[in-house]
Amino acid sequence: MKVSVLGCGRWGSFIAWYLNKTGHDTTLYGREDSAKMQELLSVRSNKVLTLPETLKLTTELSCVLDAEAVVISVPSQNLKYLVRELAELGVKNKIIVLAMKGIDTTLNKRLSEIASETLDKSNKIAVWLGPGHAQEFVKELPNCMVIDSEDREVKERLIKEFSGELIRFYYGNDLLGNEIGAAAKNVIGIAAGVLDGMGYSSLKGALMSRGTHEIAKLIKAMGGNELSAYGLCHLGDYEATVFSKYSHNRMFGESRITGEKFEGLAEGYYTVKALVALSKQYDVELPICEAVYDLLYNGMDPVQAINMLFTRKLTKEF
Repeated sequence: MKVSVLGCGRWGSFIAWYLNKTGHDTTLYGREDSAKMQELLSVRSNKVLTLPETLKLTTELSCVLDAEAVVISVPSQNLKYLVRELAELGVKNKIIVLAMKGIDTTLNKRLSEIASETLDKSNKIAVWLGPGHAQEFVKELPNCMVIDSEDREVKERLIKEFSGELIRFYYGNDLLGNEIGAAAKNVIGIAAGVLDGMGYSSLKGALMSRGTHEIAKLIKAMGGNELSAYGLCHLGDYEATVFSKYSHNRMFGESRITGEKFEGLAEGYYTVKALVALSKQYDVELPICEAVYDLLYNGMDPVQAINMLFTRKLTKEF
C-alpha cells in the first residue's frame, strides 16, 4: 500500500519504520517547526531508531492526497485540529488509521468519533491499538496488537497488509470498548507509577484487577462489550504500561512522587479528566480514575489518595 504516516514522535516514527520494513511505500510527515522532524530530516534518526533511505520524509501535509491509507499518531488532544486540516485539504476515499490512545477532553469524545464526524464520509476509519514499545520492536521483540473498524472489509485488509514478523494483528470486534479500554489503561499506568514512587509496588496486583473491573463497567454502560476490558487493548496492555521502564504514563506517575523531571507525553493525564466526566454521565463509579484525578488536578496528597483507594468501604462488588 501507499501509506502516509502523520506524526514524527516515538510511536509515529516507529510505525513509518515498521510499514516501510514490511514493504509498503511509506512517507513520514512532521510539521516543519517540529524539533523531532528537524532531527529526522538532519540525521534520519532519533533516540529510538534510524530510518532507512527508502522511507520518505516530508513537511508537506499534502502527502496524504496520494496515499491509500493515512496512519495518524499525534497527541490525542491535537487530533481534532489535524483532521480539520485534512478536511480542508479535501481528503476523500482514504483509510484513516488512528494509531493513538486517548479521549478528547474538550469534546469528551472517542478519537474515532472525532475523525468520522470531521472528515468526508467517503473515508473509512480504523484504529490500531494494543501493547508494544518502539524500543522493544526495533530490537526484533515481537508482540500482538489489534486493528478495529466498523467496516469489516477495511479491517480485514489492514490486518492482511500490516501484519509482519514483528506484529501479529488480531481482529477487534468492539470499537467503543477497545478505544475506551486503550485510553483508560494509561490512567492505570499513572496509578502504577504512583505506587512505584511510594514504594507500594506490591499493590499493583490489586490495581490491575480493580482497574480492569471498573473500566469493564464503564464500557458496558456506554454500550460496548465489557469483555473488551480483558483483551489486548486494556488488560493485555498492562505489562507494557504498568511495569515497563519505557512506559511514559508509569514514569509520569512515579515522577509526581519522586519530584524528578519528566518531559515525555503522558496521555493518561488528559484521559483521566475525560473518564471522570464519563463516569458522571453514565453513573459508573471509577475509584481509581477518581483517585488519580484528585492527585493530578486537585492537589490531593498521594498517601491520602492511595489510602482512600485501598481502604474503601467493602461492597458486594470487588
